[in-house]
Amino acid sequence: MSLVSDTVDDVATASNFREVQVCHYHLDFNVSFEKKEMKGAALLDFKTNKTASVVTLDVHETLKVHKVTKDGMELKFEVSPFTGYGSTLKVQLMESVSKDEEFRLQIEYTATGGPGVCWLEPAQTAGKVKPYVYTQGQAVMNRSFLPCQDTPAIKSTYSANIKVPKGFTAVMSASESSSYGEVANMSGDKDCYFFKLPIPIPSYLIALAVGDIQSADIGPRSRVWTEPCRLEDAKAEFGGVVEDFIATGEKLFGPYVWGRYDILVMPPSFPFGGMENPCLTFVTPCLLVGDKSMTDVVIHEISHSWFGNLVTNANWSEFWLNEGFTMFAQRCITEELFGTAYACLETATGLELLRQHIQNTGEDHPLNKLRVVIEPGVDPDDTYNETPYEKGFSFVSYLQELAGGKEVFGKFLKSYVDKFKYKSLVAEDTLRYYLEYFPGVRQQTLAGGEVVDREKHDFHDWLYKPGTPPYCPDLSAGRELTEPAESLAQFWIEKGGSEPPNVDISNWKTFQVLHFLDKGYPQISNTHNAEIRLRWSKLTIKNDYQEDFPNVEEFLKSQGKQKYTLPIYRALIKGSKEAKKFANEVFSKTCDQLHVNVQVYVQEIIRAG
Repeated sequence: MSLVSDTVDDVATASNFREVQVCHYHLDFNVSFEKKEMKGAALLDFKTNKTASVVTLDVHETLKVHKVTKDGMELKFEVSPFTGYGSTLKVQLMESVSKDEEFRLQIEYTATGGPGVCWLEPAQTAGKVKPYVYTQGQAVMNRSFLPCQDTPAIKSTYSANIKVPKGFTAVMSASESSSYGEVANMSGDKDCYFFKLPIPIPSYLIALAVGDIQSADIGPRSRVWTEPCRLEDAKAEFGGVVEDFIATGEKLFGPYVWGRYDILVMPPSFPFGGMENPCLTFVTPCLLVGDKSMTDVVIHEISHSWFGNLVTNANWSEFWLNEGFTMFAQRCITEELFGTAYACLETATGLELLRQHIQNTGEDHPLNKLRVVIEPGVDPDDTYNETPYEKGFSFVSYLQELAGGKEVFGKFLKSYVDKFKYKSLVAEDTLRYYLEYFPGVRQQTLAGGEVVDREKHDFHDWLYKPGTPPYCPDLSAGRELTEPAESLAQFWIEKGGSEPPNVDISNWKTFQVLHFLDKGYPQISNTHNAEIRLRWSKLTIKNDYQEDFPNVEEFLKSQGKQKYTLPIYRALIKGSKEAKKFANEVFSKTCDQLHVNVQVYVQEIIRAG
């Protein structure tokens, strides 16, 4: 079966990946925290798809190329601008290489930083003692880590020899690893780690972290890695649950091909919730709650083991193929383990995030399409939003509905993963296989009776029309969990917290709390009821929810009653540095409208803080 993805462009790469394709990367370099650099070589094994005399690769201005050789002979190369997020490395081969030939380039280079290599000072870590470095490749940032074909259109295996200062540990997104201890001829001041991933992946999934890292087993094929001061907490949080997540995914979508599934709990400055690097998911330390209430977040990253890492979007316009299918898979695993009501509750929370996003940006915003048009020079990360996740999930749910339900669609998903594993796709590839699998779905009858091809009409609208999804799955099974949250939200709206609610929320799931906030927040924060606004303002200040500070300011501007004004200023002065600064700024704007006595009281509160 020929794939449409075999010929589509990727405007985010400078590489000539259609002419020559990397089959394997091997990295061999030293990590220096003192110089904040990774220095060594990358060996790239290529196969040719057509005769080529030039190889172009993606690099970054923070990555310095020193030398390029082929068969021991030094080659001419030049680095030139490509976009704001990368550069072009152009290598001249001494003679043309014919179609279907294989060859290797050795590129000596130094990576210093850039968007894909994050150097942390000790103060930015949990332990506060040793520095730390990690890489973040998605979407187009690994070109600052290694010279590569930085496109998800092709997949390669990789291996690495990483030398780190003694007392540090290196981990990578690889299924095989070993440590060689002291490196010969280096005065014993370095430790060497070897890694290998024999399964082909897009270059953005090559990931490294080096720091004061230790591990503990949490399952038969899983470990948790983190800084020593967090190891026991991480072990307790993830122990006994991760294997259930993986095994359920295998039951639903087919074999877990990656061997290991480890988790790296990142330092507190890690800016993402999780990153699905194969064999080693990077996660935020915010998941270490102490009661396992956030461990199901890992289900999303595990689901990427089939959707994203195994079957991948061929370019970043098709990001929904990664995230929409992963959200669907996540909720299938959730339903299997925690029941339909809980899966519906989680879904309702996600779709509310999409609703809020579309409300904020507008129905017709071009980034609210499933297939986003990414113009040359635009960083794919700048197109990131809730749409590929939740609108993508809605589309996959719609495909299940058209197919005839969960049982038959589940068989399709297993077949889809098995057929396209190790490949990169665009929407046409996915939808045409779906229509081959369910041929009765192809014809669509319109309201006027006209019969049209669903791919050209219905599916086209899903991909290209911005705005709210035209289909939402039935979430009525979640009412037993959503109704208590909505009732409490309504109580808050009506009573403003002035009466204690007769509701025990101690056993609520995380998504019940989120559903309560989603339902109640818009009306609570916009109400004209001063009693409600006082309590809500104190709550947002206490939790340093700075996004709501404009509402607090508006409330202080709208009235000068001592009963409401003084408690808010007391809360602000007891709050964060930003809250204290905010208190001074608002008081300077509003002091003239306050009664002279209230002015004095507020000044005293601010001085005392």
